[in-house]
Amino acid sequence: MSEASMESKPPPHPLRQIAESATHKLLLKQWLKEEELLLRRVALRETRLDAARRETTGLFCAFFVFHSTALLLLFSSASDAPAPRTCHRSWIPCLLSLLSSLGLIWAVRYKGDTEKVLERMLEREKEDALLLGKCVGELRKKGAEFDLLKEVDALRRAKSLRVEAKAAAAVRRWSGRDLGIMALFAAACGAVALTRFVLCS
Repeated sequence: MSEASMESKPPPHPLRQIAESATHKLLLKQWLKEEELLLRRVALRETRLDAARRETTGLFCAFFVFHSTALLLLFSSASDAPAPRTCHRSWIPCLLSLLSSLGLIWAVRYKGDTEKVLERMLEREKEDALLLGKCVGELRKKGAEFDLLKEVDALRRAKSLRVEAKAAAAVRRWSGRDLGIMALFAAACGAVALTRFVLCS
């Protein structure tokens, strides 16, 4: 009777198995610390990405505020001066407008590249956090039966397959940043033409 009851006794809970195994207990503690560190890094990347996006928006606003103010000043000054004289020197404000526009466009492009880098790093760290979270979940679920090499290798293969699928599906296409750069360049050309028109009309 006692032998039958011992045979039918259910196995201990996986968490208890982990607590009784020094190796699994240490592994769980280490993974939990790494998971917390990864989540902090993800939050930091998201904060930096938001800051970069705000700076890009500020550059767009500065571009249009600069040209609006410059055109208003040119229009008010051109109305007080004779047209031939202002038209003769119109290349100076046109050149300044073009150089300023190119500088702002370069800054927007640089910030856009920074956003791309931050987005890739954020995506990679989210993938790592997801992989580590799955490992922790499997360890808690299986307890002492958790095979470190087998489980982690399977999860890494699944992650690499997802990355390969994303790389295969990713084709070069026009993004919002590219369209924004083109819009800024078109606006810069329009500002130069409008400056010439204001000074020579």
